[in-house]
Amino acid sequence: MIKLVFAVLLATISPVVFANTTETGTILDLTGSWPGYLALAIFALGYLVVIGEDFLHIRKSKPMLLAAGLIWLIVGAVYSQHELSEISADAFNHNLLEYSQLLLFLLVSMTYINALEERHFFDAIRLWLLNKGFNLRTLFWVTGIMAFAISSFANNLTTAMLMCAIILKMAKDNRQFITIACINIVVAVNAGGAFSPFGDITTLMVWQSGKIDFFGFFVLFVPAVVNYLVPAAIMSFFVSKAAPDVTNDEDLEMKRGAIRIFILFILTIATAVIAQNFVGLPAVMGMMLGLAYLKFFGFYLRKTLPKSLAKKRTAAELRNDQKALLRLGNILPFDVFSKIANAEWDTLLFFYGVVMCIGGLGFIGYLSLLSGTLYSSWDPTWANVFLGLMSAVVDNIPVMYAVLEMDPNMPISQWLLITMTAGVGGSMLSVGSAAGVALMGQTKGIYNFTSHMKWSWVVLLGYIASIAVHLWLNG
Repeated sequence: MIKLVFAVLLATISPVVFANTTETGTILDLTGSWPGYLALAIFALGYLVVIGEDFLHIRKSKPMLLAAGLIWLIVGAVYSQHELSEISADAFNHNLLEYSQLLLFLLVSMTYINALEERHFFDAIRLWLLNKGFNLRTLFWVTGIMAFAISSFANNLTTAMLMCAIILKMAKDNRQFITIACINIVVAVNAGGAFSPFGDITTLMVWQSGKIDFFGFFVLFVPAVVNYLVPAAIMSFFVSKAAPDVTNDEDLEMKRGAIRIFILFILTIATAVIAQNFVGLPAVMGMMLGLAYLKFFGFYLRKTLPKSLAKKRTAAELRNDQKALLRLGNILPFDVFSKIANAEWDTLLFFYGVVMCIGGLGFIGYLSLLSGTLYSSWDPTWANVFLGLMSAVVDNIPVMYAVLEMDPNMPISQWLLITMTAGVGGSMLSVGSAAGVALMGQTKGIYNFTSHMKWSWVVLLGYIASIAVHLWLNG
């Protein structure tokens, strides 16, 4: 069966197809051929399915994994016909190496975030907010500012869902407030991730590519703040100052080691920075070393658990605290591998599909054409602003990866601009970022595509203002 499929593929991609193609060295230009058009159509169709994830209920990794495999199968078949299989294999391995480094980097980061969640670190923040008795407008600002701050080092999807949980707990049936607060959170997490190498996959890709050093990203802090504050300030006038009708009956505390795991996460980030900036090694080496920190600390938590439980059980019995005794009876040993297993594998596999699809299209020659159109015919500023707007429809990951693959000759101020616009452009639509898609599901349709669109104009104002501030300060 496999031989039959391959034979059909070779027959479809016949040598006649290449009658008008050009060859530079050993790299074939397939942009004007049927194999090139077919690869482009496969990617477009796969991405349409990704965009419709919320309606089709198909995880976004599935179409991109299929598209990546088919595109490289087409490329391999063509190069095999021309006896250039080694060239296509080297190109595939080059893209796979880039993905592998980012995969391991993200996997360590997600493992730490999952460990902090399991230790109730983020739940402690949520309960602290619930107990403060904020009115709705104050809650709007507090959740937005905290989303902005936390997303600079934590996954923006996790951050958005944490803040949304607070909103749903305190607002309950207030649909208008839930909608506007969710828009505020989406804008905040996307803006907060734009000025930190750890804030978003796009900034991480730019940092690891060497276009901007670790500390160079922080000049985007003020434009990112403006990107958040402009729409937040306008929307806040439409938020009531009424007190939420909520009572907090939760009894929860952070598990043992939560603060120490957070400190180890900061130390891991520092190790990655040292590896990249001062030792000349890839940052992923520092992250994998940081995973060792967590694994050894997990070993310590497991070994000392019986002694810790006995001590807490004695104290609970003296107080006759039945709730505490029940909690102690349900405590399980800390397991690092379960945190790795709970990583967002759909996102990681989607990322593989994107990297390999864009890499395949770039190898075919389409990225050179796109680069020539955008960065040769247009001013780089307009090109980067346009690509930022595109990230509201097409996920910011393929947009940023495509720019890195095109590698246009731009000053650092323009690399900073595309890093920011690709990160915050997705805020204009609810489907423009993972945070927006997640909150639509979490709120069970209260916050949706249409309700977000009603406020897209204020998000656009923030987008324009942040670009102007960046060009003024850094351009």
